[in-house]
Amino acid sequence: MFKYESIAEDIQNKIQNGTYQPDEKLPQEMELCRIYDASRITIREAMDLLVYRGLITKRRGAGSFVKAVTGSAQDQEGFARSQQFSGFSRDQAGKKVSSDVHVLTLMKAPKEVAEKLQVSENALVFYVCRTRFVDKKPYVVEYTYMPTDFITGITEDVVKGSIYAYLENDLKLKIKSAHRTARADMPTEDERKWLEIGDAQIPILEVEQVAYLDDGRIFEYSRSRHRADCFELRSISVR
Repeated sequence: MFKYESIAEDIQNKIQNGTYQPDEKLPQEMELCRIYDASRITIREAMDLLVYRGLITKRRGAGSFVKAVTGSAQDQEGFARSQQFSGFSRDQAGKKVSSDVHVLTLMKAPKEVAEKLQVSENALVFYVCRTRFVDKKPYVVEYTYMPTDFITGITEDVVKGSIYAYLENDLKLKIKSAHRTARADMPTEDERKWLEIGDAQIPILEVEQVAYLDDGRIFEYSRSRHRADCFELRSISVR
């Protein structure tokens, strides 16, 4: 194990055993150098590894903070991440993906959305509601919120295609990690129509997600409502 990995493991253990609490600021870089008798480069590599694992977030000009992960995700085996966090279009590579856009608008962030995006309540956010199709079959209805201070230029052409591709290729942002919660539910009347469920008793699998860039900024809060016969949730747990 490289030294930066052992440092990351030690900090991760302290996060998991409660030594470092959710939203707590970690010691400054030079203090960590002293604590671990390590160079600044080694400490930065350790911090980058913890960002990749989804355990901390870096805030420009403020330092590194423990992410506030709620519920069972605070358990030792609950830090789950997807190795293929690349967006719906890339997950369906080789198939024809299309979108039916129901809503694309600017709106004042409701309280829950503002908390998830860590923006002020009533701040303007992008809101997108769309149904995603694979080979002309409806798979999922997505309800997506994004901040407007660094996410710009979201048009109907963008949301008809891949938003993630636009963020990475056009805005030059680097998508890094996500916290997800999955739950079962029954579809709404609109979702029955959009997903072509009709009166069939097919449940919905909802995935609630908060997604982060490599610098720790939150760029998306979303709820994806999948047809249960078209979706599998795959994750890898790390410790």
